[in-house]
Amino acid sequence: MSNHIKITVLPGTGAEITGIDLRDLAAGEFEQIKQAFSDHGVVFFRDQHLTEADHIALAERFGKININRFFKSHADFPQIALVGKEPDQLTNIGGGWHTDHTYDFEPALGSILVARQLPTTGGGTWFSNMYKAYEGLSDGLKEALSGLNAVHSARHVFGSAGDYKNSVDTNERIVNSTAADELGDPIHPVVITHPLSGKKALYVNAAFTLRFEGWTVEESQPLLDYLYQAAINESYITRFEWQPGSVAFWDNRASWHNAQNDYQGQARMMHRITIEGCALTA
Repeated sequence: MSNHIKITVLPGTGAEITGIDLRDLAAGEFEQIKQAFSDHGVVFFRDQHLTEADHIALAERFGKININRFFKSHADFPQIALVGKEPDQLTNIGGGWHTDHTYDFEPALGSILVARQLPTTGGGTWFSNMYKAYEGLSDGLKEALSGLNAVHSARHVFGSAGDYKNSVDTNERIVNSTAADELGDPIHPVVITHPLSGKKALYVNAAFTLRFEGWTVEESQPLLDYLYQAAINESYITRFEWQPGSVAFWDNRASWHNAQNDYQGQARMMHRITIEGCALTA
């Protein structure tokens, strides 16, 4: 085990890991990062110097890379999705609380995001802890949710009639809407048993969850809205401010995130690699 690595658990969600170089991880350091990721839902790093090839190599240590179907990709490295906003664009990608890839039948494990170009102020990402969101519910509500599944979809977000396609300034940041139109709507447990940690986590989100299985949208919405509000309790949230060299690796099964759109007139470019996951169980 490394004598230099330090893991600082943050009060909201996640842990900040210092004393390592992500380009040259010893086996013991990698295992400590993996454990912190499993336990806390997101891990943060500062002062890293990852090239695109380093970014890919790091992701491949955690699993197979998911080639993003809807984000514009890096011209030389198709494994890297571009999450950017130009000074003349008003909308950003990833604004609003959500977790990624719940619209897949085997949702992604997580994503590694590397800061490439940052505004002088703003542009932070907020994260919320879905372990804590579940733990904070009453015993009665936990019991009621234990047998529920929910239907998820990407069509209303990435499809040809979706939010991004109809935005006035997407500027080709979101592509391949036909693929979204053709996706089926997977069903996942509302409360999952995390495949790494074994802990229970709340697994619905306002971006991609449509309704409870066997319920109408109208019947589902009041309870979903209650869960969404419960999931962003202030004590569950970490507000991560990006700096040059910052890296965040979040677990889509145990966290939500929300990219802040508070830097109008400035550019922001992030490189994202998503790692394949597995089917989820209650």
